[in-house]
Amino acid sequence: MIALWGGLECTVNRIDDAFFDQATRGGGACLHDFDLTRLAELGISALRFPILWESTAASAAHLPLIDRRMGELESAGIRPIVGLVHHGSGPAMTSLLKDCFAPGLAAHAAAIARRYPHVRDWTPVNEPLTTARFSCLYGHWYPHTRDEGAMWLALINQIDATRAAMREIRAVNPAARLIQTDDLGEAVSTPELAAQCEFENQRRWMTWDLLAGMVVRGHPLWNRLARHGLADRLRAIADDPCPADVVGINHYLCSNRYLTHRQDLHPGIMLASDGTPCINVDAVRTAPRMADVASLLRQTAARHGKPVAITECHNGSTREEQMRWFLQGWRAAEAVAAEGVAVEAVTAWSLLGAHDWNSLLTRADGHYEAGVFDARSTPPRATAMAGLLTALARGQQPPLPAITTAPGWWQRPGRMLPGYAIAAPDPAPAGPPILITGATGTLCRAIAVHCRMRGLAHVVTDRAMLALTDSQSVVAALDRLQPWAIINCAGLVDIERAERDPQICHQINALGPEILAVAAARRGIRLVQVSTDQVFDGQAGVPYHEMNSPRAINAYGRAKAEAERRVRRACPDALIVRTAAFFSPDDRHNFAVHAVDTLARGERFAAASQRVSPTYVPDLVANILDLLIDGERGIWHLANAGGMDWAAFAGALAEAHGLPTRLVQRRDGRLIGQVAPRPEDARLISRRGQLLPDLASAIDRFSAAYQPDRALLAS
Repeated sequence: MIALWGGLECTVNRIDDAFFDQATRGGGACLHDFDLTRLAELGISALRFPILWESTAASAAHLPLIDRRMGELESAGIRPIVGLVHHGSGPAMTSLLKDCFAPGLAAHAAAIARRYPHVRDWTPVNEPLTTARFSCLYGHWYPHTRDEGAMWLALINQIDATRAAMREIRAVNPAARLIQTDDLGEAVSTPELAAQCEFENQRRWMTWDLLAGMVVRGHPLWNRLARHGLADRLRAIADDPCPADVVGINHYLCSNRYLTHRQDLHPGIMLASDGTPCINVDAVRTAPRMADVASLLRQTAARHGKPVAITECHNGSTREEQMRWFLQGWRAAEAVAAEGVAVEAVTAWSLLGAHDWNSLLTRADGHYEAGVFDARSTPPRATAMAGLLTALARGQQPPLPAITTAPGWWQRPGRMLPGYAIAAPDPAPAGPPILITGATGTLCRAIAVHCRMRGLAHVVTDRAMLALTDSQSVVAALDRLQPWAIINCAGLVDIERAERDPQICHQINALGPEILAVAAARRGIRLVQVSTDQVFDGQAGVPYHEMNSPRAINAYGRAKAEAERRVRRACPDALIVRTAAFFSPDDRHNFAVHAVDTLARGERFAAASQRVSPTYVPDLVANILDLLIDGERGIWHLANAGGMDWAAFAGALAEAHGLPTRLVQRRDGRLIGQVAPRPEDARLISRRGQLLPDLASAIDRFSAAYQPDRALLAS
């Protein structure tokens, strides 16, 4: 049976003179306090575990920490696969282009091997070719060169470092194995770039070809490296090879590349400098057909005749897309193994998520993508990926088959960029749907849009299809539609009307959700109930978290608080999402749009002084769906981090749109028509995990997406 391995995103890369360490940003939390028995419970038998050269050189306290964690791995029955450099260039005194890189890493390897002589599996240098390209051909990482000769030198230095490291390791443990990783995809191109495409398809193998001593005269790239003065070093490697014992391929959605001469289809994209100038883009967005994981495993086994493994399998996307990508990788490995290929394992990468890969680690901008666990919670919270891994490791069927086995976005026609579009709509998702109530509301409409984008079957209901306050209507709708989940966005949202007619508000906003919760619980349907910041009185003086007790001061808040109580009693597994102050570029009926439109007309805009947590609808919806799929329950606060009063919010919107902030006027709520009492400070925070990005980021994205039609406003 194929083994399940795990891995931690543990890069320590360098930008100029600054080191970017994932472990200090949360991605490597396993090194500090993560309970490793949770990995064993998933069925993970081996863990790609970093003992990085840069980290041990930087801190004398690092190895005692590693001692403790290595002991815990042994107790948990998890085998370490030790990595020594991960997209790094070594400590500050060396670099990929210096002669001291290889002997320096060898000395580090010798010290670590002597400290942990029982370790069998090693990856001295992760992804040598990828690191050489990113550092020395594209200039993203230190030493920031953009030269092909420097790229080949950096690669050779890493290969020599790997060979020297394995000599030292095998002097301690002769049975030690080299598990050599690198990114592997396939390039396709327009006919005009066939020669460049062939070069890139040969270059992708160079890490493993070099280690195996295959780069000799007659190899397709021998002459190219020899022209850069590397012939003698190639001969030395071929005379003393160090072939991988397991060839580990890391394959991502961006690994397959498309080379085109059509600059007109890619305005603003710089020409690639890998050889012949061309546009080098993701094949997943441009090529009708791409190499899949199964074909790459077959190619690898045929070329090198060694056991293979998928040593990184991760998709930094929405939860169901992460599950689809991993499941497809696992099934591909099973299929290839059934053909007789020795497939050792599939590795769940980024177990604790990853930071800043959206910028290729060139800046620390706070971007985080969750992995099998979400490290934004303390302790890290298991996502739906954990359930998938557990099922696969035990040979069971994956959970949520209706969404897990559906095509990923990379398999649907809508993936293509303009100019490459396939003349076919994305197929309607099959299987049990998510039922979304409140057809006319902002949140319901936004969730439906996201479901379509994410390939999630869904049904939107209005009062005619499902009357929330009519138990017979609710039961009939659920029995007819057979949803696996319900997101209840229906209700009376007008705070002023609620204050005028509290009985109607109570019936719709409190009793209706209870009816829905009872019906959902009896059928085992997952339920999300949307609640509000208005359940609090605003007197705390600090933001409210999930453990604070509701104390509403208006009819709307009292009804929503009562709904929370009734829903939790009727359906203990329900997820209750408290949120606040929606704003969206896709709905004209929200504060942000009104503020920007008014200011764009040159008119004054009055806003209240109450403090709130404005919440960007796209961020909210993405996280509601992820939490639903994760099977989360109880109360969660979902709002963008960093609350402010309504007037300050209007001022921030004005500044982002280049509009005059002097036109914003702060007013007492009663002076601008508010009759129902509002909490003076209803800001929300979360103790369960701050999932939404900061408010400044949300305002920037809103301003990019929504621009008022100034001509229309002027008329």
